[in-house]
Amino acid sequence: MKISILVEQRRVSLNRKAIAEIATALAARAEARSPQNLRPWREVTIHLVDNEGIAPIHRAILEDDTVTDVITQRYDPLPGEPDGLQGELFVNAERAVEVAATRAKWSPDQELALYIAHGCDHLSGADDATPAEYNRMRRRELGWLRECGIQSGSLVRGG
Repeated sequence: MKISILVEQRRVSLNRKAIAEIATALAARAEARSPQNLRPWREVTIHLVDNEGIAPIHRAILEDDTVTDVITQRYDPLPGEPDGLQGELFVNAERAVEVAATRAKWSPDQELALYIAHGCDHLSGADDATPAEYNRMRRRELGWLRECGIQSGSLVRGG
C-alpha cells in the first residue's frame, strides 16, 4: 500500500516522516479488518490541513460549513485499473493541537494519530452513525493507538 502525506498548512509544525510511519501502521490495522471487497488497499493520500483549509472541503463533500477533525473519501477503482482501495483523508492538524490542549494527559500527537486512525477506520467501511457504532469505532481506534505506542513530540513538533 502506498501512503502519501501532503502538508497543506503552516500553522502546526509536523514531522512528515513520523506521520507517514504511524499512518502506515494504522492503515494496515484498518485494512486487516476491511471486508474482502475493500482489500487490498492500494493508495491512501493524507492531506494535513488547518481549520481554514478543512472548512471548504467539509462544505464541498458534506455540505457542512463547520470546522471538523477528519474527512474521509473512498474511491472505487475505475474499469481497467488494478483492484484495491484508494482513499483520501483530510486531517485537521490545527484542531488536533487545540483539542489536545483541553484534555488532561492527552498530547497533540495522540489526537492527530486518533484522527488518522478514525479516517482509516472509515476507509475500512466502519460507520459511526449511531452511538453504539461510534463507541465501537472509538474503542478499536484507541486500541490501535496503544498498539502503535504514540510518543509525545514525535508527530507534532513542539507538541
